Amino acid sequence: MTNTLTASPDRGVRGYAEALLLVAGSTLVGLVMAPRWGSAAVDLLYLPTVLSVAVLSGLGPSLAAATASALAYNYFFTQPYRTFRIDNPEDVVTVLVLFLVAVVTSHLAASMRKQARLAEAHATRNATIAGLARHLLSCTTEKEIADVSTRELAVLFDCNAIVLTGPPEPHLIASQPDTINLTPSDIAAAAQVISTATAGGRGITPVTTVEWQLHPVRAQDGVLAAVGLARDDGIPAVGEEQMSLVTSLLDQIALAMERALLESESRDFAALRERDAIRSTLLSTIAQDLTPPFTAIAGATRELKRAATADKQTVSAIATEVSKVQRYLANLLDLGHDTGDDPIEIGPVTVDLFRRAVTRGGAEVHLTPKEYSVLAELAKHRGRVLSHAHLLRAAWGPAQENQTEYLRVAVRGLRQKLESDPRQPKIIINEPAVGYRLAT
Repeated sequence: MTNTLTASPDRGVRGYAEALLLVAGSTLVGLVMAPRWGSAAVDLLYLPTVLSVAVLSGLGPSLAAATASALAYNYFFTQPYRTFRIDNPEDVVTVLVLFLVAVVTSHLAASMRKQARLAEAHATRNATIAGLARHLLSCTTEKEIADVSTRELAVLFDCNAIVLTGPPEPHLIASQPDTINLTPSDIAAAAQVISTATAGGRGITPVTTVEWQLHPVRAQDGVLAAVGLARDDGIPAVGEEQMSLVTSLLDQIALAMERALLESESRDFAALRERDAIRSTLLSTIAQDLTPPFTAIAGATRELKRAATADKQTVSAIATEVSKVQRYLANLLDLGHDTGDDPIEIGPVTVDLFRRAVTRGGAEVHLTPKEYSVLAELAKHRGRVLSHAHLLRAAWGPAQENQTEYLRVAVRGLRQKLESDPRQPKIIINEPAVGYRLAT
């Protein structure tokens, strides 16, 4: 297979031969024209020849064509004929002008040819990079990226291709063809490339026993892999003129690998959040189901304490244990909640727990620390009725969970600042004898 990325060289001897043949053809046409119309216009026949040679074969053959054209015009069309001597000064000027015009024309045409070839090379290079990027877009795993990369690189550079990842020790994850076996020296060279982020191997390192030309796949946080290229005939797979192209292709592979890594991390994070959500729901459900029975037990123990016939020591022990369980259930409720970072909107009021900001109709609302603590706790459990004791414990601490008057003052202040009509609250809803909830 011919390397599709290697530009064809100038035509060399063939170009010079074609230039001389075109000059000879123009001379023959001139010899036919001169007896009838004179030799005054013959010199114009050579300019298209020089221009054509410059476009087709480059600067060297075009300069040869310009020189041959001047000599042919001098030899065949200026007196004395069939000699290179010129007797007429006008003929000297004509030959010199012909030569200068031919040289300038050849330079311009050759420059245009060079620019066209550069543009074609850039277009080919960009198309190659875009083609690899397009093939990598459909890859979602590191293995898929490595398989596509080795297949495309093997075709582009007409060579064998491998991809190794590490650390701790580089290991082969894809190769083209599939039957490639690496030696300990190859593995050691790949480890060196990954650790130093520097290319090495055949055609790069001056003295090496490794057949592979190894290139690091660099990412922002380090080297992700090493790509190896090798030819069966021992010639370096990539020449110096193609190194910039290889670098661009490796950048595309690095971007694909980084994207796959981020997608993998995103999937893992989503799975973790889903597990956390299930756990939170389970814990919250357990706490909600067990809170009412233990609240009833706590009330019953208080009644037993007031009864004269009860065993005070036993009732006190039961009350202590019930209090412990209630604290555990309260902790489960707290653990079971997942607030997230999104602001909570209730009508015109927005509560942003992540930024600790409260707005009403777009204007910031200034709350006291206790008012914010109560509102934040309601927002964390929005739509759920929270008992007076729960809210007092969250805002004032366990020692104040019986001071319901503190809570009423804070709720009254919140309603004054947040409700459209504090006498008919629609945001902070009262559940008589139980607690409060935040409207959904």
